[in-house]
Amino acid sequence: MPNPVTICRKVLFGDCDPEGIVYTPRFTYFALEAIHEALGEWLEGPGLRNLMRFGILPPARALTLEFLHPVTWDDELAIEVRVAELGESSITFSVVGRLPLNIDAFTATITQVCISPETKKPVPVPDGLRLALG
Repeated sequence: MPNPVTICRKVLFGDCDPEGIVYTPRFTYFALEAIHEALGEWLEGPGLRNLMRFGILPPARALTLEFLHPVTWDDELAIEVRVAELGESSITFSVVGRLPLNIDAFTATITQVCISPETKKPVPVPDGLRLALG
Protein backbone atom coordinates (compact mmCIF):
# COMPACT_ATOMS: atom_id res chain seq x y z
CA MET A 1 0.00 0.00 0.00
CA PRO A 2 1.25 3.53 -0.66
CA ASN A 3 2.30 5.81 2.17
CA PRO A 4 -0.55 7.62 3.91
CA VAL A 5 -1.28 11.15 2.74
CA THR A 6 -2.28 13.93 5.14
CA ILE A 7 -4.38 16.83 3.90
CA CYS A 8 -4.84 20.00 5.96
CA ARG A 9 -8.24 21.66 5.92
CA LYS A 10 -9.55 24.67 7.80
CA VAL A 11 -13.20 24.45 8.87
CA LEU A 12 -15.16 27.25 7.24
CA PHE A 13 -18.19 29.12 8.57
CA GLY A 14 -20.34 27.46 5.89
CA ASP A 15 -19.34 24.00 7.17
CA CYS A 16 -21.08 24.67 10.48
CA ASP A 17 -24.58 24.70 11.89
CA PRO A 18 -25.96 27.77 13.73
CA GLU A 19 -24.17 26.63 16.92
CA GLY A 20 -20.79 26.73 15.16
CA ILE A 21 -20.33 22.93 15.16
CA VAL A 22 -19.56 21.20 11.86
CA TYR A 23 -22.79 20.05 10.23
CA THR A 24 -22.76 16.23 10.19
CA PRO A 25 -22.91 15.66 6.38
CA ARG A 26 -19.88 17.90 5.89
CA PHE A 27 -17.66 15.17 7.33
CA THR A 28 -18.52 13.09 4.27
CA TYR A 29 -17.24 15.91 2.07
CA PHE A 30 -14.10 16.28 4.20
CA ALA A 31 -13.34 12.57 3.80
CA LEU A 32 -14.04 12.49 0.05
CA GLU A 33 -12.05 15.68 -0.58
CA ALA A 34 -9.11 14.18 1.29
CA ILE A 35 -9.35 10.92 -0.69
CA HIS A 36 -9.33 12.86 -3.97
CA GLU A 37 -6.27 14.83 -2.81
CA ALA A 38 -4.53 11.63 -1.71
CA LEU A 39 -5.26 10.05 -5.09
CA GLY A 40 -3.60 13.10 -6.63
CA GLU A 41 -0.45 12.32 -4.64
CA TRP A 42 -0.52 8.60 -5.41
CA LEU A 43 -1.44 8.99 -9.10
CA GLU A 44 0.76 12.09 -9.63
CA GLY A 45 -1.85 14.52 -10.88
CA PRO A 46 -5.49 15.53 -10.42
CA GLY A 47 -6.73 12.61 -8.33
CA LEU A 48 -10.26 11.98 -9.50
CA ARG A 49 -9.45 12.82 -13.13
CA ASN A 50 -6.47 10.46 -13.11
CA LEU A 51 -8.58 7.75 -11.50
CA MET A 52 -11.14 8.05 -14.29
CA ARG A 53 -8.38 7.90 -16.93
CA PHE A 54 -8.17 4.21 -16.05
CA GLY A 55 -11.54 3.87 -17.83
CA ILE A 56 -13.62 3.36 -14.71
CA LEU A 57 -16.22 5.17 -12.67
CA PRO A 58 -15.67 5.05 -8.87
CA PRO A 59 -19.05 5.17 -7.08
CA ALA A 60 -19.10 4.61 -3.34
CA ARG A 61 -20.50 1.29 -2.17
CA ALA A 62 -20.10 1.82 1.54
CA LEU A 63 -19.42 4.69 3.90
CA THR A 64 -19.04 4.69 7.67
CA LEU A 65 -18.36 7.69 9.87
CA GLU A 66 -17.62 7.85 13.55
CA PHE A 67 -17.60 11.16 15.39
CA LEU A 68 -15.08 11.32 18.22
CA HIS A 69 -14.72 15.00 19.13
CA PRO A 70 -16.58 18.23 18.29
CA VAL A 71 -15.17 20.23 15.38
CA THR A 72 -15.94 23.94 15.14
CA TRP A 73 -15.48 26.95 12.87
CA ASP A 74 -11.82 27.84 12.24
CA ASP A 75 -10.52 24.48 13.53
CA GLU A 76 -7.61 23.09 11.55
CA LEU A 77 -8.03 19.45 10.58
CA ALA A 78 -5.22 17.17 9.49
CA ILE A 79 -7.00 14.45 7.51
CA GLU A 80 -4.96 11.28 6.97
CA VAL A 81 -5.91 8.92 4.14
CA ARG A 82 -4.71 5.34 3.71
CA VAL A 83 -5.56 2.58 1.30
CA ALA A 84 -7.02 0.03 3.70
CA GLU A 85 -7.84 -2.75 1.24
CA LEU A 86 -7.68 -3.54 -2.46
CA GLY A 87 -10.40 -5.97 -3.47
CA GLU A 88 -11.05 -7.60 -6.81
CA SER A 89 -13.12 -4.64 -8.02
CA SER A 90 -13.05 -2.26 -5.05
CA ILE A 91 -10.78 0.04 -3.08
CA THR A 92 -11.37 0.80 0.59
CA PHE A 93 -9.93 3.96 2.07
CA SER A 94 -9.43 4.67 5.76
CA VAL A 95 -9.66 8.32 6.82
CA VAL A 96 -8.84 9.93 10.19
CA GLY A 97 -9.49 13.62 10.86
CA ARG A 98 -7.31 15.04 13.63
CA LEU A 99 -7.38 18.32 15.48
CA PRO A 100 -4.25 19.93 16.93
CA LEU A 101 -2.67 18.11 19.87
CA ASN A 102 -3.31 14.85 17.94
CA ILE A 103 -6.99 14.66 18.97
CA ASP A 104 -8.94 12.30 16.71
CA ALA A 105 -12.11 14.13 15.66
CA PHE A 106 -13.60 11.60 13.23
CA THR A 107 -12.86 8.40 11.38
CA ALA A 108 -14.32 7.22 8.11
CA THR A 109 -14.09 4.20 5.87
CA ILE A 110 -15.16 4.55 2.25
CA THR A 111 -15.29 1.72 -0.27
CA GLN A 112 -15.41 2.63 -3.93
CA VAL A 113 -16.15 0.15 -6.68
CA CYS A 114 -14.60 0.14 -10.15
CA ILE A 115 -17.52 0.34 -12.58
CA SER A 116 -17.48 0.14 -16.36
CA PRO A 117 -18.82 3.42 -17.84
CA GLU A 118 -20.53 1.42 -20.60
CA THR A 119 -22.17 -1.46 -18.71
CA LYS A 120 -22.37 0.15 -15.24
CA LYS A 121 -21.21 -3.20 -13.84
CA PRO A 122 -18.20 -3.88 -11.59
CA VAL A 123 -14.89 -4.54 -13.30
CA PRO A 124 -11.53 -5.57 -11.83
CA VAL A 125 -9.31 -2.81 -10.44
CA PRO A 126 -7.17 -1.85 -13.49
CA ASP A 127 -3.60 -3.16 -13.31
CA GLY A 128 -2.02 0.31 -13.37
CA LEU A 129 -4.27 1.50 -10.55
CA ARG A 130 -3.61 -1.67 -8.55
CA LEU A 131 0.12 -1.09 -9.01
CA ALA A 132 -0.13 2.54 -7.82
CA LEU A 133 -2.29 1.70 -4.79
CA GLY A 134 -1.12 -1.82 -3.93
